[in-house]
Formats: sequence, structure tokens, C-alpha cells
Amino acid sequence: MMPIIGNLSDQYGRKALLTLPMTLSIIPLAILACNRTTNYFYAYFAFKTLTDMVCQGSINCLALAYLADNISYRQRASAFGILAGVTSAAYVCGTLAARFLSTGLAFQVATFVSLFAVVYMRIFLEESIPADQGEGITQPILKEGEEDNIIQNDDNAPTKVPPFKKIPSLGDVIYLMKNSPSFAQAAIVAFFNNLGEGGMESSSMYYLKARFHFNKDQFADLMLIGGIVATISQLFIMPLLVSPIGDGRLLSIGLFASCVYAILYSIAWSAWVPYAAAAVSTVMVFAPPSLRSIASKQAGPREQGKAQGCISGIISLANIMAPLIFSPLTSLFLSEGAPFHFPGFSIICIAITLMIAFIQSLMIGRAPSTSNAENSTEV
Repeated sequence: MMPIIGNLSDQYGRKALLTLPMTLSIIPLAILACNRTTNYFYAYFAFKTLTDMVCQGSINCLALAYLADNISYRQRASAFGILAGVTSAAYVCGTLAARFLSTGLAFQVATFVSLFAVVYMRIFLEESIPADQGEGITQPILKEGEEDNIIQNDDNAPTKVPPFKKIPSLGDVIYLMKNSPSFAQAAIVAFFNNLGEGGMESSSMYYLKARFHFNKDQFADLMLIGGIVATISQLFIMPLLVSPIGDGRLLSIGLFASCVYAILYSIAWSAWVPYAAAAVSTVMVFAPPSLRSIASKQAGPREQGKAQGCISGIISLANIMAPLIFSPLTSLFLSEGAPFHFPGFSIICIAITLMIAFIQSLMIGRAPSTSNAENSTEV
């Protein structure tokens, strides 16, 4: 759904498309805010499943496209990092609320906050329609013909990119990859990075509970530590590093830190090691905003929704595959029937997956770009 939603936002505006997932996401919360009996839970589960087909990841995708519409390419990595930091801060606040509020009150507060977000967005958010005048960033990577879709100015930069008039097909996505090697490299990095991250999310709790008998309070503590570290790093540290280092190097540094993080988990010899490993997340959180920034720079001014939607779709695919691969592997090596004794073997496999993403990220800067501006593709 992400490429479709992104493409529609290019045609009809970000605000109109944001309204749909933000409104739908209220329904499951409102159900449990009313009651938490068995029938209400089944209704919640059914509506949550249906609404997540549209809502899961689409709000972040459209928010990134909105930022790309309004922020110059030199500042996008910082802006994307700040957005990720605000998201991490919201995650911390939600975790704290869930820990200190009663279950019923937590869902009522969540429903009210979600409703407030929709009202605030509709009243105060200005519609973002890509300007006719491009910034000399890139040529459009989805086009039907050179002469029909690009009007060049004296600086040989695209100045007008008419909207794509149909829902993107698989062929359009393949065409996008072929016409922007840097974008294709970023898509590969996104897949392997989120395959590893999804594997960590689906396996780490099971692993820590089996190895060190972690309880729900310890899991909550780890989530809070990770969220606080991510918030500080993305809001205050990353914007300072983007200009001197560049988003390409930040991406590689973040992915390498993710590998180290997974390795520490896999060889953890004591219950304090996961807490110490949380410090590594100071650096590893640089990767997602940097990756989105690189992908954004490969798209024209009227193609940000397509680009971010494509990356979000790949991320969703990786998140679906990760539990199917790593959860059974974790269960196997934590059982008595493991082929050999290495409880953290599945986590090592996750580290290898992240290492593939890291190696691939080193090649992004070498890939040819679709940009006509000499400096527009520096990563």
C-alpha cells in the first residue's frame, strides 16, 4: 500500500492523504477505550488488522514526503533526523504513560491524543504541493518520456515535473530502480537493515527472557533507555554531524553500530550487557533518517511520495519476513534440540544481515546519480 499512498499524495497533496490513516488509526484505540472484554478485544484485533493495511508506516512516509517538499536537499538529513527524534520522544512518552496509567485510562488518553493530532493537522498544517520550480536537485526518476516530463532551464535543472497520472505498477517501481542506481542501492540497504531490525524486535525479548529471565519491567526499562538515547541523538547530535560528515557516512556509521549492537546481544554473558549495549543506539539511530535523505535526493520535486512510499513498502516487506525467519531460528537455538550450543546464534545471523546492509551502504556514493546538478548527489 505504501507506494500507492505515496503516489496518490504526489497527485492530491500530503494533507489529504494524511487525513485518511490518521483518522482510521483512532478506531481501534476507541474500541478498547470503551471496554476491554473479549468481544471488544476481537473487534479491536479485526479493525487493527484492517486499518494497519493503510495506516502502518503511511503516516511516517507522508510526513517525510511533506518535509522533502519544504526543505532543501542540503538540510533534509537534519530535518529527517529531527522528525525521527520527535517520533522517539513520542515513543518514550507513550511508554511512560502505559507504565503509570491504568489500562483503561491509557487507551482513553491514546484515543484523545490521536483525535487531537487529526484536528491539529487539519487546522494548522498547510498543504504541501511541490512547487513548479525545482531546486536543481534531480531529474525525475519516473517519467514516460524525456520531452513530455522534463522542462530544462538554463542551468540544466528540471523545473517542471507533471504528476504521474496513474497508480504505480510493479513495472514503474522497477523502472525507478533502473533509472537511479543510488536509489536502488538505498532500497537494498533498507531491506537488509530492516530485516535485521525486525529480527531483533521479534527475537530479542524471547532471547533475553530465556537467557536472563527478564520480566516486563526490565523490558520497559530497555525500551525507555533506547527511546531516550534515540531522542537525544536524533534531535541534538545528528543535526550537528550532517554537514561535516554527510548523510552517506552517517548511514554507514549507523549500520556498523547496529552490527556491533547485535553482536553484543548474541554474546551477552550477563544481564547488564543489554543495558550497556543500549549506549550503541546513540549512533545506530543515524541510519534510518540518513537512508531516507539519500532516497529523497534521488527523486524529483513531484516524486517524493513515490520515493518514500517505495522505501516504506520495502521496509514493510522486510518487517513481514523477519519474524518468519528469525523467530523459529531463535526458538531452535534456545531449545535442547539445538544443532550446537550457541543461544545467540540467531542474533549473530541478524548481525550478518546488518553487515550486508553496511557493505551495501558503502557503495551508494559510487553509484551514478540521476542528478544534473554537480553537487546534488553528494552523500
